[in-house]
Amino acid sequence: MRIGVHPNNLHLRLSRLWPGAFAELDPVFVPYGEGRDTAALIDQGEIDFGGTGSTPPLEADARGLGVEYIAASAPRPANGAIFVRAASDVSTVADLVGRRISLIDGSFHTYLLARSLEGQGLVLSDVERIESGTRDSLTELLEGRVDAWVAMSPRLEKAIERSDLRLLLRCGAAIPNRSLFWTLRRTGLSAGELATIAAELNRIGREIAAEPKAAAQLLAAVDRTGTDVDVWERVVRSRDFAVGPIDGAVLAEQQEEADTLHRHGHFHHSITVGQPLKTAY
Repeated sequence: MRIGVHPNNLHLRLSRLWPGAFAELDPVFVPYGEGRDTAALIDQGEIDFGGTGSTPPLEADARGLGVEYIAASAPRPANGAIFVRAASDVSTVADLVGRRISLIDGSFHTYLLARSLEGQGLVLSDVERIESGTRDSLTELLEGRVDAWVAMSPRLEKAIERSDLRLLLRCGAAIPNRSLFWTLRRTGLSAGELATIAAELNRIGREIAAEPKAAAQLLAAVDRTGTDVDVWERVVRSRDFAVGPIDGAVLAEQQEEADTLHRHGHFHHSITVGQPLKTAY
């Protein structure tokens, strides 16, 4: 089983390091750059499944690739936020009109921004989205090249401690922010394989929650960004690593996101989210 692992999916990032993870599936962990590449890698046969935020599978369905959802994390309300400079005249989301927002466009950042703006009667086109890519969004914000920054863990935890930044909004105020584990129907994973993946994600999640210090040590040992054990432990402790089935509630959330992004013009056509898998674990 070729399991895709990118830096921003902490569950699979830890699974790659966790002793005995996915042993029943003879796993090969395939690292890649970011969640937006997941659909293309599955489509090309480079990986069998991956884990991302809620938006990349909708992007895949918008391209007609046929997403098959496997499992969903619990909501992660602390894992994303919008920051501005401490001295900025932006005090509410409504003040973002006409401003430059740094984000990973096509990730959950886009949905967080859309829902936050919608709450003020605004749409995505009312702001200028600046793709962060490999740029240093924090530096760009502090130097005034952008007016706001959509951040996520582990940089979020460091950003909160800075006196030169101000937290404008946490993602839990706007979106559920789950991790979703998914493949494409054309990959042809069997019902048994799908159930095993879901059960193993759930098992590993329970073990991580029971041993947050051990998880943080594993992450720090391979971290190349200078994030230390204490910061990683705060990240691990801040989220719920429970993983559950794809049910009607999760699909309704996905449909709401698809409809929201369509209203905002991010998707040029409507998307109908697929049916839940009939598996138990």
